[in-house]
Amino acid sequence: MSEQQNLEVVRKGYDAFGRGDIPGLLSLLDPQVSWLTPGPADLPTAGTRQGHQAVGEFFQTLSSVVDIARFEPREFIAQGEKVVVLGDDTARVKATGKTIEFRWAHAFTVRNGKVVSFEEFGDVSALVAEVRGAQARA
Repeated sequence: MSEQQNLEVVRKGYDAFGRGDIPGLLSLLDPQVSWLTPGPADLPTAGTRQGHQAVGEFFQTLSSVVDIARFEPREFIAQGEKVVVLGDDTARVKATGKTIEFRWAHAFTVRNGKVVSFEEFGDVSALVAEVRGAQARA
């Protein structure tokens, strides 16, 4: 597939996420997709997941931890089967009510029209502090 086609697959995924259409997003992923998100083991959203079911569970966990008020992919960069997206978001941590800002980079590998791997890079320290603080108060 061309770089433009790979970009389109990734853009469709962000569009589906923006609509809250997780099944639509999952349909763009290879059944054995590798999904890696940053953070320590005690952050519920962190870790490596494999396959549609595990990625679907990630999005359920994400929505149980935060309310995303703003999510903006800003730059899309493609080279071969790789697509990198730079963006940022604003989210309210449900356990504490605190709003946090997050800058991120998402790295995708697209093969045969499907995302086969995803990795998120970013500083999750503010989210970790809020989650740990809520756990300590519980």
